[in-house]
Amino acid sequence: MPAADVKSLDRTGLAEALESLGEPGYRTGQLVRWLYGRGATDFEQMTDLPEALRRELAGRFSLSFPALVRRQVSAADGTRKYLWRLGDGATVESVGLPAGSRLTVCLSTQVGCAMGCAFCATGRAGFVRNLLPGEIADQVTAVARDFGTRATNAVAMGQGEPFANYDATLAAFRFLNAKDGAGIGARHLTVSTSGVIPGIRRLASEPEQFTLAVSLHSAVQSTRDSLMPGARRWPLLELREALAAYVETTGRRVTFEYALIDGANDTEAELQALLRFCAGLLCHVNLIPVNAVPGSALARSSKQRVERFRHALQSAGVEASVRVERGADIDAACGQLRQRCEA
Repeated sequence: MPAADVKSLDRTGLAEALESLGEPGYRTGQLVRWLYGRGATDFEQMTDLPEALRRELAGRFSLSFPALVRRQVSAADGTRKYLWRLGDGATVESVGLPAGSRLTVCLSTQVGCAMGCAFCATGRAGFVRNLLPGEIADQVTAVARDFGTRATNAVAMGQGEPFANYDATLAAFRFLNAKDGAGIGARHLTVSTSGVIPGIRRLASEPEQFTLAVSLHSAVQSTRDSLMPGARRWPLLELREALAAYVETTGRRVTFEYALIDGANDTEAELQALLRFCAGLLCHVNLIPVNAVPGSALARSSKQRVERFRHALQSAGVEASVRVERGADIDAACGQLRQRCEA
């Protein structure tokens, strides 16, 4: 039998594994620091662990780290898109977005995606598997290493539905947040869901102040069903109730992602529905002119329609902004990740 991957364990699992070996509690922090603070790729690199413990760990666990298959750099803004090969040969993409002294990493939580959103390239290849906690967190380590700086922000907005892989996503975020891990502040770690209500409820009860974003894309049920078929099981009315409860419990603002699509969700009726959905809710609407996806006939809204939505939302007292497009020339923008292996 192949050895279990140490990256499959959350912090509690690491602590239990070390305890079973008779090790003191502080060893957990040391191991986390090597795995997620320093990005060790071999147990032998962990020089402050006793040699006998390093041998024991190497005998019990494999230690994977994503291998770079391809890196593309945007000529427009310096965004970098990465294709990684994982230990079992599966591939996944992530994106590094530099902005002055800040580096944001857009990470994936699954290989492929089962949600089937009409405007997203990832789901076209279908769902393959969930990522392990370490496979999620390692994307941040690997991207930051390539930039030669630390990551200041991470967003689970890449491939996959994070709340369909809830436990691994939260374990990864805790490694990224930990002082002995990547040390990224909780509010600088954002999880984006298509509206998985059980995940939203669970996140509201977590002790960390992670940021929640919801891919809304329409506040009209029939339109949302056609654009996001995988989210049909969570109706808008129930989603609105869950988000109101989330805000009441946490006191934190929700971000709505709204990809504006010409003739689909950018009409005046759609705008009025969006205004009603946001009314009385602590939220921010991030308007995203939809990006080109091969095989899709969907086109982005005109600048005039985008501005109409922004102005109407702000006039109604709803915070709204238009997302600055990054990395479109290398298919690294919102909805364009699809783990292609060809050069």
